[in-house]
Amino acid sequence: MLAKKLLEAVGNATQATYIEDVFSTYLYTGNSSTQTITNGIDLAGKGGLVWTKSRSAAQQHTWADTARGIDNVIYSSLTNAQTNFPTSITAVSNTGYSLGSYTGDNSNAGSYASWTFRKQPKFFDVVTFTYGGSVQNISHSLGSIPGMIVLKQTANNTQNWMVYHRSIGSNTLELNTTSDQQANGQDIFGNGISLTTPTSTQFTVGAGLVSGNTYVAYLFAHNAGGFGLTGTDNVISCGSMVTATPLVNVNLGYEPQLVMWKRTDAAGNWGIADNMRGMPVSGDDQVLIPNLSNAEALATRIAPNATGFTFDGGVADGSTFIYIAIRRGPMKVPTDATKVFKPMTRTGNATVTSITGVGFSPDLTTFQQRDGANNGALWFDRLRGITRRLTVNSTGAEGAPAGSIVSYDMDGITVGDNSGGNTTNWDTFTYSNLFFKRAPGFFDEVCYTGTGSAALLISNNLSAVPEMAIIKCRSTASTAWFVYHKGATANGTLLLNSTNADIFANGANGITYPYNPPTSNDMAVYAGSSGVGNVNTSGATYVMYLFATCPGVSKVGSYTGTGTTQTINCGFTAGARFVLIKRTDSTGDWYTYDTARGIVSGNDPYLLLNSTSAEVTITDFIDPVSTGFALDSTALATINVSGGSYIFLAIA
Repeated sequence: MLAKKLLEAVGNATQATYIEDVFSTYLYTGNSSTQTITNGIDLAGKGGLVWTKSRSAAQQHTWADTARGIDNVIYSSLTNAQTNFPTSITAVSNTGYSLGSYTGDNSNAGSYASWTFRKQPKFFDVVTFTYGGSVQNISHSLGSIPGMIVLKQTANNTQNWMVYHRSIGSNTLELNTTSDQQANGQDIFGNGISLTTPTSTQFTVGAGLVSGNTYVAYLFAHNAGGFGLTGTDNVISCGSMVTATPLVNVNLGYEPQLVMWKRTDAAGNWGIADNMRGMPVSGDDQVLIPNLSNAEALATRIAPNATGFTFDGGVADGSTFIYIAIRRGPMKVPTDATKVFKPMTRTGNATVTSITGVGFSPDLTTFQQRDGANNGALWFDRLRGITRRLTVNSTGAEGAPAGSIVSYDMDGITVGDNSGGNTTNWDTFTYSNLFFKRAPGFFDEVCYTGTGSAALLISNNLSAVPEMAIIKCRSTASTAWFVYHKGATANGTLLLNSTNADIFANGANGITYPYNPPTSNDMAVYAGSSGVGNVNTSGATYVMYLFATCPGVSKVGSYTGTGTTQTINCGFTAGARFVLIKRTDSTGDWYTYDTARGIVSGNDPYLLLNSTSAEVTITDFIDPVSTGFALDSTALATINVSGGSYIFLAIA
């Protein structure tokens, strides 16, 4: 029976569809020649839409799809008919598409974003048709009732882009203008008398279209399920919101990676933000405007959270907006640690530099100088914003030195020069960099605001019970880095910036911490005060990093020192590439090892998270083994004291 259930689970996992299978935001630099965009989306077998926009220049939003022919381009800010550009997208594949030399999406040195939508029931569909001059039902394969339909005439230059959205009743919007909603839905998406509500198999068009002309329709689903292991997870939502003070909170049931919005009760631009270009909780969203050719600009609009987002429309309270939101990925539990974690070493050069070879676009990046006394471990992440720095050995609040990280890229990051307080790229200094990608069952991040209540439940998208959580106040100085770890003493807390042993609940220091057993949905944090701060002060902002044991990828565990060589079995097959160790029953540093600096049979360099000390290179405390790592007998005085209690985080 057990074997049968396991086989069924494997089969379900194989057949399941995830958001990363059907949608991608991809960032690239143009070269005026040819290049291949490998985003993992099967356009050749399934079909879909590629929407491209220059981030750095005033160029049109270009839409190309497999239904009309991938080299036919239309512009969302213009009424123009489609134009054939054989040098635009030259081919599609089962992993993306290829670009030619067309300047609209590949000008030399231009910075671009592309959003790729694959055809998939309960997510997205694209259909073409010729309007015959009377009410006409158009079949589609969305497999659910559309939440939004974008309709464009492709044969001449006179008709606006027409938008149906489930939240505005029988009215419509125009994608290429700032106009508020129009009372013409009955003519465009109806029978001339009333709007005909779309169904899961068809939608209706009417006299508002031009007889004999060709059209393309893009259909977006709304909360239709169809994704994840069970096939019930929502990945796309179309709704409405009304601005309010302090901010309107939209509950999606998931964290979004992209949000597009439009005011409907008055004129206003469309807007689109995504987490790849920059959609942090701190504001400073990188916004593009679908109805304009403008380059990307900063605006504070979307602040994502674990279950949705807050919205600042930049207008008076009580204003109404519609939105379309897409779930953040990946949704699939990783099986290859190299897809979610990468240790690297490098030498600074004091010039703007791209760090490549990471193998993925990171969500968390750490910097630590290896040579000489340093500034401590510096943590930057996508969710807080690329300029937001936290220093691990410090109790200071979040800083924002200019130029620390210039951008998060598809295969790494770009760092700035050494001006403006930037300490990530000093000339000739050697650095250790650790790159993490958020993924179910492995690592997640949550930002939250304290309430001062007796208990505050913090939702997350780890999709597993957190076994380790690191919490830091972002807004207030003199606050410690609190660490929950399943291997610490019951109700105990550790301090990442300190050598302290476990600190107990209601102990002399009165520390507050997440001591209720966490669940796969949330982590409880408690109000209180102490000499090192707390994790739920009313109005204070926090970040929480969560880790879990992911088979073959990561291991959160504990061990008892023996004073002799012992192997820590993590269930890996090719050894650990990263190890973090801390003693919990007595004082002890936070030791970090990684294979970029060396986990070998000889000396193994280590850095301390709680210290500004230079890297130590003359000790041989750990050794590589295929199942995890081994503790050498020479580690007696540090990480293998006989009878000592230790916790660790290891990544394969």
